[in-house]
Amino acid sequence: MIAYGGFITLALAVFHFVAEGEFSAVLTMSVIFQCLAIALLGLQSLSSGSAVGISANSLILEALSLVFRLSSTVWLNGYLPVDASGDHIFQAVDVCSLGLVLWLLHRVLVVQRGTYQVEDDTLPVAPLALGSFVLAVLLHADMNARPLFDSLWMAGLFMGILAVLPQLWMIARGGGRVEALTSHYIAAMAVARLLSGAFMWHARFDITCAFWIEGFNHAVWAILGAHAVHLLLLADFAYYYVKGLALQGLALPLHMDSSCMV
Repeated sequence: MIAYGGFITLALAVFHFVAEGEFSAVLTMSVIFQCLAIALLGLQSLSSGSAVGISANSLILEALSLVFRLSSTVWLNGYLPVDASGDHIFQAVDVCSLGLVLWLLHRVLVVQRGTYQVEDDTLPVAPLALGSFVLAVLLHADMNARPLFDSLWMAGLFMGILAVLPQLWMIARGGGRVEALTSHYIAAMAVARLLSGAFMWHARFDITCAFWIEGFNHAVWAILGAHAVHLLLLADFAYYYVKGLALQGLALPLHMDSSCMV
């Protein structure tokens, strides 16, 4: 509750006092919720003293996603909110998220390796990362007017969307049990994607690309489609999460039907 309260207060403060209520700050709020999600996973690692239920492969994809996004946003303006929160806060939050992910990876793979469920965390990362990059090269927008960095930003988006797959795979392989803070991590990440998707929908007429088919803006549909895929992947989880909150409150662990999962 303290973590939720602190991050929600930060998001609202940025929205009202930095962005002065501009709608584009929704994009900054999305990265704040992403940082909250990773912080909740860090709390699980610290409070439990183990890496049980945490997918290192998911964290690897998340780290790659953040690095690729930062390669654009730290010095180019194409994919930033137009309000004041896009000047420094957006990037600072992403840097914090990246630091948390790298710290978590160290805990899972080194400090707590004895409890890491390596036999369940088996979904390959390399094909997902490579596929994301190939699609990004083909479908990227041109908001930066720099094809390499436009492609890197799009690859980061695709990898971030797919980062939930190894975590869901691990849950399914482990019998469907989800620790409470892992559940909150997945849910907070879904909120981050909802906010990001809302911004992209609002900005869809401002996103440009070099048309493959005259008059068809493939970049917009690739961006919106990626957000829709993320939410679709979490549809089954969302049902169990809401049900668990209603019956057990924030202290749930979830017990999902692993036969219905990826």
